[in-house]
Amino acid sequence: MRGSVKAACEPTVRTGLLRGGKRMQKQTDFLVIGSGISGLSFALKASRLGKVTLVTKKARVDTATNLAQGGIAAVLSADDSFDLHVQDTLRCGAGLCHEDVVRMVVENGPARVRELMDLGIHFMSDEQDPSHLDLGREGGHSARRIAHACDLTGHEIEHGLLRAVAANNNIEVLENHLAVDLLIGSRAGLPLAADGTDQCLGAYVLGPGNVVSTFRAKVTMLCSGGAGKVYLYTTNPDIATGDGIAMAYRAGAKVANLEFVQFHPTCLFHPRVKNFLISEAVRGEGARLIDERGQAFMGKYDPRGDLATRDTVARAIDTEMKSSGDDCVYLDISFQPAAFIQRRFPTIYQTCLSLGIDITREPIPVVPAAHYMCGGVLTDRMGRSTIRNLYALGETACTGLHGGNRLASNSLLEGVVYAHQAFVQCEKDWPVLARQDGPDLADWEPGPAARLEECVLISHNWDQIRRLMWNYVGIVRSEKRLQLVRERLAPILAEVNQHYRDYLLTPDLVELRNIARVADLITQSAQIRRESRGLHFVVDYPERDDVNWLRDTVLCRR
Repeated sequence: MRGSVKAACEPTVRTGLLRGGKRMQKQTDFLVIGSGISGLSFALKASRLGKVTLVTKKARVDTATNLAQGGIAAVLSADDSFDLHVQDTLRCGAGLCHEDVVRMVVENGPARVRELMDLGIHFMSDEQDPSHLDLGREGGHSARRIAHACDLTGHEIEHGLLRAVAANNNIEVLENHLAVDLLIGSRAGLPLAADGTDQCLGAYVLGPGNVVSTFRAKVTMLCSGGAGKVYLYTTNPDIATGDGIAMAYRAGAKVANLEFVQFHPTCLFHPRVKNFLISEAVRGEGARLIDERGQAFMGKYDPRGDLATRDTVARAIDTEMKSSGDDCVYLDISFQPAAFIQRRFPTIYQTCLSLGIDITREPIPVVPAAHYMCGGVLTDRMGRSTIRNLYALGETACTGLHGGNRLASNSLLEGVVYAHQAFVQCEKDWPVLARQDGPDLADWEPGPAARLEECVLISHNWDQIRRLMWNYVGIVRSEKRLQLVRERLAPILAEVNQHYRDYLLTPDLVELRNIARVADLITQSAQIRRESRGLHFVVDYPERDDVNWLRDTVLCRR
């Protein structure tokens, strides 16, 4: 792994862990936090070893996986190769991908896709040869390698995995359960390991009725998704509040590369819809970005034109909108046969049509929106964090696959590959883990905390954070704006932490605490990296600097 940059860590403060309702404790072997592709895939495999408890903050289908349109990238045809997929990923990642990780993920991809198919998950077949998959192509890919279910790929994967989980008696799924904080060994009186590492013993979880329970586990998996809700405009579902990243950081785990937030170039621009994504696959099938006057513009920014990577396309759209003063740009696929559009993109077609936009006849108004967190909890090739028995998978993790910019459709691939890697490690460790009994753990106590009666205390800070991040830590940044955000976040963080001490927990308060922390971590990371690379563009340092900054940005609380 390359060298890392460490920021000054915040001092240890009173954590406010003793807040909540009546006492409850639960014991499990594997605690999985999150019900997307990585959490469900791991749960299915881990159930061979022991009891799995999967907690998810809302309904089990409320995940980013369920909303994914494009597909899952893997080498699935004779016209493609591992080397091509590796090189596409490295090129997109702007020099920060860990090549050994990229090769491991790419080479494991076909087997993991076949496992999904063995579970009954259906990907579209080629009309000319049904024995082969109909593979799509997206920006940054040099070959067709996207296995898809039209534009409902995530929905197909999510529901297929949920069917398998529902049929498994060794997996318990608890909806409307929000993890609050991790249970850490040193805070329970356990000594650190010889190498100085701490260990995770489970988590405190806020359940229905705002009851906080102690969930003890031999292994804890953070699969809670990304942090798009830190920004005012996002394609992410409402669950994406950076919970896993915030919890891991508070527990003392290392987090990395949080400055690299991917803004999807094409989110539908319409007053009645806040976060509907227009898939990268639309451009992959020939759609062109045009301005208000019908002029294509991507050729000015990249020789790949409309098939450039997301960071390039998002900045191009941002530049076009700022120079023209227009509220949006347009994505035009109307030149393709109507029957093809309706068959290939049924969800996009029907959704747009319901809003009065016939994409077979007219272009789609689009704007960039926060989409994917390339950084996260720092892990090794097996998904292990820097805290023993604590893993991070999917968008919660920083594995080294994405570097400074994620290649389209590599996210579902990463989720399913790393779920397998984590299982392999747990299976290896299980003979020892199965015999371990942890110490007695304190129940969650409410202390003198009162009920929060004024919801404006939550909503005002929530809105402030998201507007600050959108305006100052968005697609294009500056040192001055980043410093202003740090200064303005400081009193908000202090106020949120005070609320956390003074009031009984609610899901809104827990999420506010998390987005405030993650917003500050993103801004810290952006301040540290004094260059422009991948998704991080700062006007004060517009050039890429491989001499000084070809390394990860790592933050750790002491």
